[in-house]
Amino acid sequence: MRDVSDEASISGLAGVLVWTDAERFPAMRDFYVHTLGLQPRSDRTHFVNFEWGTTRLTISVHREVSGPTREPLRLMLNLTVPDIAAAHARLAAAGVDFSRAPEQEPWGGWIATFADPDGNALQLFQLSAENGRAHGAER
Repeated sequence: MRDVSDEASISGLAGVLVWTDAERFPAMRDFYVHTLGLQPRSDRTHFVNFEWGTTRLTISVHREVSGPTREPLRLMLNLTVPDIAAAHARLAAAGVDFSRAPEQEPWGGWIATFADPDGNALQLFQLSAENGRAHGAER
């Protein structure tokens, strides 16, 4: 492993950008804001941004993106929840189609998988108490 000085090291993840096209943006925005219930940090024409601490998720329009994703599993967003059963029930009642119902992983946490309107894979992610402490998650 190559040594990297503190000044040159990567110190975290600032955020994730999910690109869509202008025609699909309204459905994507509606899904993240109304279906998932995320509170926008910034909400403009063809751009909506969400923030958790220092990490941001942005849904925006890119002129070189068209239609739904061609490879839904290339990138997966893990959205942490305190109670996966409650979150799953709320989203299922809102019409979200889960490809994987909540299931406990061998490491103790819980996962449930679904997709946004563009077909991008998302997971509800409930950390175990042990993993939550190890990764600094709030419980």
